Amino acid sequence: MLLIRRFEEGAAKLYKMGEIAGFCHLYIGEEAIVTGIKERLESLDLMITTYRDHGHMLACGMDPKGVMAELTGRIGGFSKGKGGSMHMFSKEKGFMGGHGIVGATSPLGAGMAFAQKYRYLRGQNTHGEKIDTKAISQPITVAFCGDGAMNQGQVYEAFNLASLWKLPVLYVIEDNGYAIGTSKERCCAGLNAGSDLYKRGEPFGIPGIKADGMDIDSVLEAAAWGIDFVRKNCRPAVIQFDTYRFRGHSMSDSTKIYRTKEEEEEVMANRDCLELIKSKIKMKDSEKEAFFQRCEDEIAKVVQEAEDFALSSPEPDSAELYTDICL
Repeated sequence: MLLIRRFEEGAAKLYKMGEIAGFCHLYIGEEAIVTGIKERLESLDLMITTYRDHGHMLACGMDPKGVMAELTGRIGGFSKGKGGSMHMFSKEKGFMGGHGIVGATSPLGAGMAFAQKYRYLRGQNTHGEKIDTKAISQPITVAFCGDGAMNQGQVYEAFNLASLWKLPVLYVIEDNGYAIGTSKERCCAGLNAGSDLYKRGEPFGIPGIKADGMDIDSVLEAAAWGIDFVRKNCRPAVIQFDTYRFRGHSMSDSTKIYRTKEEEEEVMANRDCLELIKSKIKMKDSEKEAFFQRCEDEIAKVVQEAEDFALSSPEPDSAELYTDICL
């Protein structure tokens, strides 16, 4: 969680320096969600998410150097500098990318889960490699989306197929309260499943729960329920995590247009996931302070090395325009 926070702060710095072009969506404030989910996953499971994706990459174990190099459009990045902030992948780490189309992760996640189920029944993993299904349980897909995506029609088409075909997919809603600048109160109607987005799977027979996405213990508990249910039953499930992004929708966004300063300060003071986990660690104050300082020092070094690598990595050659393209 601390690595994600400090990495994103480093990305914000490089963006302001003009080293990151285009969009850049930071995960600051939401770090507990992907950290807790990844903690419960197994090696053959897959993850797919939205354009707010840097934290998911780091949680999956992707090298911070390669992630930062991709953000800055350098050849040393995971997509050779051609994907930028919103689109990079790692097949080796089971991270199937960040995606810029709102709601797209739901049908894409269903398709990935279909492949997992089909190949598992044939004694293969998702990549077609032979596995022992007696020793390995059904791999699953975790498909992340935001609260804004829950008003997209393709989400419910995916829910229908995932339920109908009994697909091993866990839908995770990172509900930070705002679809860019539109609050849930302005766009989510209905007495039953208005702001309770997890209930929107119920008409399709998909169970769901809501949990505090700022509390790592709550995330771990909810993740255990959802992942175990999907894996054991080979059926979809939904988890809605209440969370909050401390920065704007993207680096070009001014939150003062749609959020009050008082609201932001209250959440940052009382619900910061990093501060909450610090309060849970049981050590003597002196030991705790030393421990946190070691963590900060180690991660500061990792992030600095990532920044240095990114800025020293060359930009892609013009010939790269014609590679990795399906014609």
